[in-house]
Amino acid sequence: MNHKTSLKHRGEALADPQNQLTVLTPAVNAVRFRNQLEQAGHDKLHADRIDILQVNLGKLCNMTCAHCHVDAGPDRREIMEPKEIEACIEVLMRHPQITTLDLTGGAPEMNPQFRQMVVAARELNRHVIDRCNLTILLAKGFETLPKFLAENQVEIVASLPCYLEENTDAQRGDGAYSKSIEALLKLNELGYGKPESGLTLTLVYNPVGQSLPPDQNKLEADYRRELQARFGILFNRLFTITNMPVSRYLDYLLRIGEYESYMQKLVDAFNPGAIEGLMCRNTVSISWDGRLYDCDFNQMLELGLINSSTRSIHDFDYEALANREIVVGQHCFGCTAGCGSSCQGAIA
Repeated sequence: MNHKTSLKHRGEALADPQNQLTVLTPAVNAVRFRNQLEQAGHDKLHADRIDILQVNLGKLCNMTCAHCHVDAGPDRREIMEPKEIEACIEVLMRHPQITTLDLTGGAPEMNPQFRQMVVAARELNRHVIDRCNLTILLAKGFETLPKFLAENQVEIVASLPCYLEENTDAQRGDGAYSKSIEALLKLNELGYGKPESGLTLTLVYNPVGQSLPPDQNKLEADYRRELQARFGILFNRLFTITNMPVSRYLDYLLRIGEYESYMQKLVDAFNPGAIEGLMCRNTVSISWDGRLYDCDFNQMLELGLINSSTRSIHDFDYEALANREIVVGQHCFGCTAGCGSSCQGAIA
């Protein structure tokens, strides 16, 4: 489905042929979310600081996952250039209050400047996160990557949709589970996930179907028990993340006719207690071409910042960004459903 003509870029309400049903489009759902904010005592949503610089190093990836909101894959060629990477490091140099560099993609490791960026950020004593699909650690040309990450004390946030092979392969492709297990064992050998090692290994769960994530603490216990019993694998924590109605996952919902029911599920599960912990309130997202966004999802929908004084990493204005009004949309229901969802897992 062409992203420029699919439902995610259309704002009108549609009706079925029998006029029995109104289809709620993204524009309608965005209004619904703003109404929910007002009812929860928030006239508008604002940032209150910037702790995290989340950088998309490109859409190139060695995998094509069914739930990917980035629409990443081996055929994508968008990649962050050195001048934008240098600008990101300069921002970290100027603003020590930004404590974390969060690297994502695609497979961020496939950017030729990935290692240089990691080293530069670590020299500035920043915490660095690598959002890793695990299978890249076994790919040709990346054999030394696990050791590099360990030597630089990079936190690995690794996608593992389920501790069961069938569910993982259904979302990420045949063979993804076995490769992920092999990669996790390699990381354990280097000390990742082990107490006192200082090397943090975080796993990420995404629902395989159209359900919301279960309780994060309970699921973490299940993962820990199953992975330990089956493979002896250790990890530090688990994040649960809701699938957002964006890009490839939205197209999937439309294709199977579950868009309205999934959106209604998110709306019904709205939790005002998740608002304070939304990641957009302490994070700025930078696209592969250097443009700034409120979050990774707004980036994929090309919903730019409201504040016109700073649009690019090259004109980064901390004060303006730390107090900016945040652009909201229908996907925000995903971040506020149930226990809430962010790149740091459950919120409430």
